[in-house]
Amino acid sequence: MPVRIVVDERERNSNIPELLKNAGAVIDFTQLKVGDYVVSSETAVERKTVRDLISSIYDGRLFVQCSDLVKYYQKPLLVVQGNIAELAESSEDMEDIDVKLHAERMPIAYDALITIAMEFRIPTIHTPSAEQTAQLLVTLVNRSLREGKATGPLLRKIKKENPINIQQLSVLASLPGVGEKLAARMLKKFHTPIRALNASAAELATIPGFGLTRAERVRKVLNTSNNVKQVMQRTLFDDQDE
Repeated sequence: MPVRIVVDERERNSNIPELLKNAGAVIDFTQLKVGDYVVSSETAVERKTVRDLISSIYDGRLFVQCSDLVKYYQKPLLVVQGNIAELAESSEDMEDIDVKLHAERMPIAYDALITIAMEFRIPTIHTPSAEQTAQLLVTLVNRSLREGKATGPLLRKIKKENPINIQQLSVLASLPGVGEKLAARMLKKFHTPIRALNASAAELATIPGFGLTRAERVRKVLNTSNNVKQVMQRTLFDDQDE
């Protein structure tokens, strides 16, 4: 039986579909609502280059995508393509502000990967190149075939959530120590993000799994003033002293 993989249309230019074809895989392109590659009825794969990983953390896509993966697939997988260390090293030799900025955000990337592993329970596999990503995908399908899990239709009916609801969850999930699950509970209790953000620590603590310590930390972040003017004045005085 040939290896069959469903590929998201947005992956056409990644060179991976062509590599999969060269490896003998049968490719079906479609507009996937969840994941980038579907290799079995149980497994969808979300592929991220190192740069896209960091971008998706900052624009809120990553945790929303992970939430969808665990919602619709029993054994989802995240593949991070490229080497974080190499990105950091390249910034030393290049006058590229964008690359340097990405290198400075590496600790945040690691924190996000920990969240994906610990909270979403999604395994992450690192591949050095597109060629190795393609080989991994073919291996995944072959394994599913051996286990008898790659037969039948790979796609399932997926009804995506309201985009506004996803954005609301993304706002709340960005709070320290909250994450996707607690964000959903906050929205369920307070109905709108603004009400959740204005809730007292005591009110937040009543949410199952939230706790008073986490609630107080959230309130501290929301209530602490960021006095930019004062910081700038201190910097100017420091410069004068020098």
